[in-house]
Amino acid sequence: MISTLGLSLNALKKEPFSGSHGGMRYYLASSGESLAAYIYPEPWCFEAAPDKQKEKKEFPLSREGLDEAVAWISERYRTDHDHWERVDKDKMRILLNT
Repeated sequence: MISTLGLSLNALKKEPFSGSHGGMRYYLASSGESLAAYIYPEPWCFEAAPDKQKEKKEFPLSREGLDEAVAWISERYRTDHDHWERVDKDKMRILLNT
C-alpha cells in the first residue's frame, strides 16, 4: 500500500522518511536503536500536524522492524479506511478554513 521506494535503514539513520496515501500521512524516523512510525491526517506536514492527531508506534531499528512498521502503517490504513477516505475528500476544505 505505502510506497517505500528509496527507503533503507541507512537512509533512515540520516533522515526521516514521509509520505501519504488516501488521506493518511506517515512519517518514519530513527533514534538510537529504535524506529518511530507515525500516522496522522492530511493536509499537514509532520511538523505542522497537531500532536493530538498523531498516532505513534515504536519498532526496533532493523530490517524486520522496518518491515513491521510498514505493515503497521498499512494495517492502520485498512482498519480505518472510511476515516482516511473522509479526510482525503475534506483536505482542501480543511486547508482553506485555516
